[in-house]
Amino acid sequence: MKIEENKNLKPYNTFGIAATARYFCTISSLAELKELQQTNVYLQNKRLILGAGSNVLFLHDFDGLIIKTELKGINIVRENEKIITLEVAAGEAWHGFVLHCVKNNWGGIENLSLIPGLMGAAPIQNIGAYGVEVKDVIESVHGIDLLTGEERSFQADECAFGYRESIFKHTLKEKFFISSVTLTLSKKNHRINLQYGAIQDTLRQMNITEPTIQSVSNAVMAIRQSKLPDPRVIGNAGSFFKNPSISLHHYQSLQKNNPSIPNYPSVNQEVKVPAGWLIEQCGWKGKKINEVGVHTQQALVLVNYGNGNGAEIFSLAQKIIASVEEKFGVTLTPEVNIIA
Repeated sequence: MKIEENKNLKPYNTFGIAATARYFCTISSLAELKELQQTNVYLQNKRLILGAGSNVLFLHDFDGLIIKTELKGINIVRENEKIITLEVAAGEAWHGFVLHCVKNNWGGIENLSLIPGLMGAAPIQNIGAYGVEVKDVIESVHGIDLLTGEERSFQADECAFGYRESIFKHTLKEKFFISSVTLTLSKKNHRINLQYGAIQDTLRQMNITEPTIQSVSNAVMAIRQSKLPDPRVIGNAGSFFKNPSISLHHYQSLQKNNPSIPNYPSVNQEVKVPAGWLIEQCGWKGKKINEVGVHTQQALVLVNYGNGNGAEIFSLAQKIIASVEEKFGVTLTPEVNIIA
């Protein structure tokens, strides 16, 4: 276990933001974490747990300790002819795990293909796409209470899962180190989720009439690759904003002047509206301000063209929020974790 000082964070965030961490440590086992917890650097500094850096925006240098998660391992907890339960270490790449499951014909997360990040971030964000959320398959989340140093597990119903929400994102933010996640997947009679039309359209284009979890995964990857920029080519953190939910009355009033406004089912008699559509209607799609901007193919994605900084991206986000509020009376909320 090694603590580095003045660590360059540019390789550790997909926005490609140039920032420095006062202290930086990589953890590949719980023993290393417990060793770290005994050091003065740990005890005397604010801390940030970092995964793949695919959902963070650094506004400036981080004057504290960054703990980089690199725990590895996929283990079978139990299985029968119908289901398999796996415990997956927090440092496993999410998309790599999805591909591993699809290859073995384990169903339930194929709609979540090509989502960046590590397993440890999946329950924090309750990652979701195309009608599926990871909470649908999570059995429990395991880790270390950073206040007491004790190991603890949370069952799914204790995680306060919501739309891109969980107990780990708010109440336990930076207070709980996720070491592994236990998930249960199907081995037969898979529930193929095709409720999003884009998947159906793509499967038709692929001449697939009887979809499998493999073909659904392929379709989702094709859709995402056609719309979302590769962070290895242009800095971004994927979807920057959550899709807002508004009242049915509000939606109907907007529909009068915007007949084509799309919507998705939500909860509590609300209607979910695509944030990307709202942003595009405000004229932001493809707009560039100095070295940052809004992606040309997907207005939900903010990008760093190479030399932008976190403050510039944050300023752009604030301008977008203000314009959507003014035009539609809808308040956008960032999905990205903004590190101030």
